Amino acid sequence: MSDPFDRVFIGDVVTSQEIIRGGYVAIRGETIAAIGQGAPPPSRDTQDHSGRYIMPGLVDGHMHTASAIGWPGIEGATRSAAAGGVTTCVDMPYDVPQAVTSADVLMEKIDWVERTAHVDVALYGTIKKTGGVDAIADLAAAGISAFKLSTYEYDAIRFPRIDHPTMVAAFKEIAKTGLPVAVHNEDQELVERLTAEAKAAGNTSAIWHCRTRPPLAETMADLEIFEIGLETGAHVHIAHSSVARGFAIAEAFRGMGAQATGEACIQYLCMTEEDIIRLGGRGKCNPPFRTKEEVERMWQALIAGKIAYVSTDHAPWPADRKGSPDIFANGAGLTGLQSYAPLMFTLLDERGLSPTLMATYCAERSAKLHGIYPKKGTIRLGSDADLLVMERADYAFDEATIQDRPELRWSPYHGRRMRGRVVETVLRGQTIWNGTNVLATPGTGSFVKRQST
Repeated sequence: MSDPFDRVFIGDVVTSQEIIRGGYVAIRGETIAAIGQGAPPPSRDTQDHSGRYIMPGLVDGHMHTASAIGWPGIEGATRSAAAGGVTTCVDMPYDVPQAVTSADVLMEKIDWVERTAHVDVALYGTIKKTGGVDAIADLAAAGISAFKLSTYEYDAIRFPRIDHPTMVAAFKEIAKTGLPVAVHNEDQELVERLTAEAKAAGNTSAIWHCRTRPPLAETMADLEIFEIGLETGAHVHIAHSSVARGFAIAEAFRGMGAQATGEACIQYLCMTEEDIIRLGGRGKCNPPFRTKEEVERMWQALIAGKIAYVSTDHAPWPADRKGSPDIFANGAGLTGLQSYAPLMFTLLDERGLSPTLMATYCAERSAKLHGIYPKKGTIRLGSDADLLVMERADYAFDEATIQDRPELRWSPYHGRRMRGRVVETVLRGQTIWNGTNVLATPGTGSFVKRQST
């Protein structure tokens, strides 16, 4: 008789393809060793979650731990991730005080991840505004999961706009690596003109954030980046589309032979212009919230399979940077890691959709695009034993429960009714969240290199 498994989790096992009612997942060491239905096999530790969902740990393919407070932000953000059912974060490169523009900087950030992270972390790389193309090959060789560039400049050093000739050169080099390049997609000239006109007219209330960053600013940028991708052979990915037309444009370019994809952030599946009026600075993100009608079109795109994956774009600013009545004076970014699993489960349930879509869009597809599948993002034999246990519940999300540092304990979803609760998060076979407390310690998480191109 074979040795008993180290751990067995009993419950309704959710994959991207099916729900195995009365199923189990057995773990040996850090990996999944058996999946089945019915009587569970012998184990040293059996966790009976009958009636609950056992899902793959979420892979958030787009978040920012260090845009506001630098690499020390990795610790708190990944604590919040553990409580939100996220077992792998894919962190953006636009960090304070320096972006990840070289293999040397990447090595420094990896050291911070290995010492301070509570969940596993994959990393993006980027390039300098000028003279950065030569660093692309070394960044790819060092294990980043993707590159990130921008058509809009937030900071000339940390978050620059890459001009068209440099973008063409960069895409050519990135194409050689086989890695995708995500692009922040807003047309700077249009946004700057509209913002200047709004300020001159005294229009600084919350709704003017939406009015000065219209859908056209996104789709203009989408067209230029996909054209460059078609020319260079690079896999170009919209980092966040708030409008369904972005996915239609990507689909059109795929029809021309391009590698063109786009992701939706979870806020664009539920938040509207009415919400930014209600929330003020706490609802400011780029791109902004759209209309109720656009939210419906986004869902149609998701159900049709046109969206690559759903992310959070978690970008926490301290609360005192989100409270100005002048919308333009607030930092742009939302907290979203700890609410990710409960909110996605709720949005699907409210529409009568299966939680298999959560396993698909919030785990499997993001892991695939970032080259860390099947190690991450799936419940299958040999994969890392990263699990999320969800139970049905009816409660209001409370920002006070966020497991980050005090000044970051705010949420645009505070008070929203949720239908699912994270009762356990498991990273590589070990429980890191028990429904009440984070059991992981700094350094429990590890850097995850891209596994495949």
